[in-house]
Amino acid sequence: MRELKIFSGSANRPLAEAICESLNIELSRIVLNTFPDGEIYCKVDEDVRGRDVFLIQPTCPPVNFHLMQLLIMIDSCTRASAARITTVIPYFGYARQDRKDEGRVPITAKLVANLITRAGADRVLAMDLHAAQIQGFFDVPVDHLYAAPVLNDYFLKRNLVGDNIVVVSPDEGSIKRASGHMKRLGGSLAIVDKRRNNALEVKHEHIIGGPIRGRAALIFDDMISTAGSIRGAAELLHEAGAIEVHVAATHGVLCGPAIKNIQAAPIASVVITDSIPLAEQQQIPEIKVQSVAHLLAEAIKRIHHDQSVSAIFGR
Repeated sequence: MRELKIFSGSANRPLAEAICESLNIELSRIVLNTFPDGEIYCKVDEDVRGRDVFLIQPTCPPVNFHLMQLLIMIDSCTRASAARITTVIPYFGYARQDRKDEGRVPITAKLVANLITRAGADRVLAMDLHAAQIQGFFDVPVDHLYAAPVLNDYFLKRNLVGDNIVVVSPDEGSIKRASGHMKRLGGSLAIVDKRRNNALEVKHEHIIGGPIRGRAALIFDDMISTAGSIRGAAELLHEAGAIEVHVAATHGVLCGPAIKNIQAAPIASVVITDSIPLAEQQQIPEIKVQSVAHLLAEAIKRIHHDQSVSAIFGR
């Protein structure tokens, strides 16, 4: 069996360290610096010839810097004769640009997939991609993980289950995700009728399904960006009689006015994972971080031993 080597970029080193701790191995050494002109320097500080290499780097903000750093890390390992390179991308940036919704716009998710593949990645391990079809953008195997078990466990431990809750999809695109959570947690299903006027403006008009009154509402989404959508949905649910509103999402991007929106909304808690590191100014009482390190560690172990990754979820 090829020796396993795990390296981390600068995007989320604590997550990489937690993954290595779960696997009971040391995080491998890599030197990453930035020249005065902004160019990135990388040196793999261990022998990787013939090794099975995993590079952990979510492409979270600053997206372009972390993406370029990942590409340079891949190239470094390729030129150092690594046997296989797996890029572990817990959060895949540019995922929302996955189709041409109007003329003369790019499909940037496909472009980024091409860059990662051409740089030398042999396979990709990702978590809760914004759109499932992004797996097909890569010309190498993609293992797609789901943080649903981690998010569900948070609510199960707090007895937010059964007839006490209503599981809410924040838009029509997330109905399948919400239905999956409802099968595990129970309760009923509701859908927020969201109309997007432009890239920054969203209007919430109606709630379909329910009942809402007298229940705890659990909103599930893949990511929270500016938190404008969840604030609008939470206010609508509160007006409809929800006794409390909880939000759960895999990726806490939390950019722009996100923290102000969360604090201003009638939200009891926001549950996110550590796929993206939480900055100090983002650490507020409402935000609860759950780790996905053990999920990623199990997937890395299975990939290394050429075992099924889908078996993690009983498939």
